[in-house]
Order: sequence, then structure tokens, then C-alpha cells
Amino acid sequence: MTDPKSHWGKAYTDDDITVYYDAGRCIHFAACVRGLPQVFNPKAKPWIRADAAPAEQIAGVVRRCPTGALHYELKNGPAESPEPTSVEARENGPLFLRGDLTIAAPDSATPGGEVKDTRAALCRCGGSSNKPFCDGTHRNGFQAEGGQKLNTA
Repeated sequence: MTDPKSHWGKAYTDDDITVYYDAGRCIHFAACVRGLPQVFNPKAKPWIRADAAPAEQIAGVVRRCPTGALHYELKNGPAESPEPTSVEARENGPLFLRGDLTIAAPDSATPGGEVKDTRAALCRCGGSSNKPFCDGTHRNGFQAEGGQKLNTA
């Protein structure tokens, strides 16, 4: 198993926080953009400005990311801790997982074949090119019931 931060992606750093972004796991759910548009602005370069809001506020918005595409590391604060384990089937979309997760994945998805994380979106349509993670392919017409939380601890 590899270090958890090894799959967190590109780092955007300020004095108090580093925000990591893994584009391969982003399905453009946009909780970040809606939460802090001055920090997460897809039209700007760089699109993440870790200096544009207080670190704790940024961390709170990062924790809303359901896919695990965003992570953070506070310079002088606690690490992200897992929530109680839950699985949510999204209507016409992926499975959103939260908790203390260990996900088996092929080396093509993550070096080392295993991901330790607190949040993930797993493919339910079968079409993702980043299995087991969702890549948004479900938007091409996949239909399935959702809205229910499963296995909530």
C-alpha cells in the first residue's frame, strides 16, 4: 500500500493550508465551486487559490467533495478524520462512500493498487475509464434508482 497523500494530486499551497486536487477523480459535482467560489474558480489560473479564504473555511468546503478529488493538509491543525461509514447510491450516478475506506484498485487507477481515503465516488454504470472510481461517464444516459443511504454506520 502506498502513502495516502501519494494519490491526492496537484498541490496548491498557502501559509496555512495545502489543497490537493486529483483531476482523475473529479466528476464536477461542484460542491467546492458553490461553497467558496473565490477559492475554487474553474475559469481562473490557477483554479484553486489557497490564499483566498481562511484555512479552516477551505478545509470545510474540501470535506464536502464527495469524490475524494480534493484533500487538504493544515499547517497547524488536525488532519481530516473519517466520518462514520456510509454508502449513498446517487440517482443515475455513482456510489458515494464516506468513512475510513480502503479501496482495491488496479495499478492503472492508483500506483500500488490500494487507496486509503475518507471519501470516494465509485462507478455504478460500468463505463468509467478510471474504475473503480467514477469519471462522470454515467451522464451518457445511465439510469438507476438512488437517493438512499446504504450500510450507514
